[in-house]
Amino acid sequence: MKLKETFERVKRASKSLALISDQQRNDVLNAVADAILNNRQRILAANAKDLAQMERSNPLYDRLQLTESRLEGIAADMRNVAKLPTPLGHVTKQKTLANGLRLCRVSVPFGVIGMIYEARPNVTFDVFSLCFKSGNACVLKGGRDADYSNREEVAIIHEVLSQHGISTDVVALLPATHEATGEMLNAVGYVDLCIPRGGRRLIDFVRDTARVPVIETGAGVVNTYFDEFGDLQMGIAIVNNAKTRRVSVCNALDCLIVHRSRLADLPALCEKLVDKNVIIYADNEAFDALSGQYPYLERATDESFGTEFMDYKMAIKTVGSLDEALAHIDQNGSGHSEAIITQDEQVARQFQAHVDAACVYWNAPTSFTDGAQFGLGAEIGISTQKLGPRGPMALEEITTYKWLIEGEGQTRS
Repeated sequence: MKLKETFERVKRASKSLALISDQQRNDVLNAVADAILNNRQRILAANAKDLAQMERSNPLYDRLQLTESRLEGIAADMRNVAKLPTPLGHVTKQKTLANGLRLCRVSVPFGVIGMIYEARPNVTFDVFSLCFKSGNACVLKGGRDADYSNREEVAIIHEVLSQHGISTDVVALLPATHEATGEMLNAVGYVDLCIPRGGRRLIDFVRDTARVPVIETGAGVVNTYFDEFGDLQMGIAIVNNAKTRRVSVCNALDCLIVHRSRLADLPALCEKLVDKNVIIYADNEAFDALSGQYPYLERATDESFGTEFMDYKMAIKTVGSLDEALAHIDQNGSGHSEAIITQDEQVARQFQAHVDAACVYWNAPTSFTDGAQFGLGAEIGISTQKLGPRGPMALEEITTYKWLIEGEGQTRS
């Protein structure tokens, strides 16, 4: 294992984090936030090198791109994390047994968290802030597309850590190679938890390869159902925001499900999508309703449904009932985020009770599935699994617990 020495250093450094107070952690996070803004030109210059290697027409270009306003948002998120209460040392259960033993369950860090992500340079700062605040060291494995950006960001973090007398080994960035991913996934004894954040291919590779514990995040096939009792103006705004706000993120809308009785409203529901040249793959009924009224229209195929487009593309499925909509989501959703637009509370509650997803919305766009939007400061990823954390993962989700037992010489018979 070529990277064993790196993993060993990070593991050793993770132990030192237990000696740092929460105030010291907050001071470091605020200092990194300052450094992001003071060194924005360094970061943007590195990001420009990454952007130069990607076609602007690539839908992932937006996800890769950093701007001054985005860096300001990243710095603000880091400050928000610093303001949050520490997730460590919380007593989650306490009891005294009949034999006098006193038991206490308390929250503690995992130790070393490995993070694998693609063309998302903002993740570098988000992961550092959450890991550092929660007392975890982190091993980062970014993609080639964002390597210049990631290396500059980690260099800035290391500078701040050094200024505060903290080992820079609490954050390590691995080479942007496929081999490095494999080594991290097999770093048993060094990496306590691995979190992949990216598309379905990455998630599948990590699940199939890892020998360390994994929490799956990221892949999102997102549906929104416009019910027969849906408000049209609300629907127009929600569909547009969910689809076009940022098409390359995992909470973006992939399929609009529409009740057959509302097909006459379909041109209005999609009218704002024209401004972004969104290509619609419509089933036969929706195609007929939009024909001649929507310029970027194609007929759907079986592959149109259950696809995470991450692009200015969207499928439309026509259904005759709530049950049909639910069946479509059951078959094609990914357990990430789903939404219903309706004025009928009974229908909405039935939808929310039935849909098996981490986040289920009523009259709101799935674009809100985000750790910062949920008031968590930032997010390390959005878990789509059921064992352990589910939905946006932040400070509490990257801690575990241990039992502390106190006695007075009791022995077991």
